[in-house]
Amino acid sequence: MADFPTLSTGAITQYPSERRTGYGNTVLRFVDGSEQRWRERSSYLHRWVLKFSLLDETEAATLAWFFEEQAGRAGHFSFQDPWDGTVYPDCSFEQDTLPVDYAGEGRAAAVVTIQENK
Repeated sequence: MADFPTLSTGAITQYPSERRTGYGNTVLRFVDGSEQRWRERSSYLHRWVLKFSLLDETEAATLAWFFEEQAGRAGHFSFQDPWDGTVYPDCSFEQDTLPVDYAGEGRAAAVVTIQENK
């Protein structure tokens, strides 16, 4: 399985980025307006929103190549949490397109959302 690429500095992301945890819940709504809710998993899942605002051309190309190799949300890869260093072996992207904004020579920006799979 592939590993999420690091930046040329060895960092995983640029700040401000976000890390969230949550449970996967399902809500079933009935015709009479009542609801039934249940948890899909017994443990919480991690989700990261990585904001890259100062990528150089090589870093932007590496990120775009990795995204294409994973085929967007269809791929699976390992991801190291930038906050605590924990490696999550089964993660995927939450989007099927990666818009990279080239703001000038040697400057690019992108936002990537990664989710843990279980």
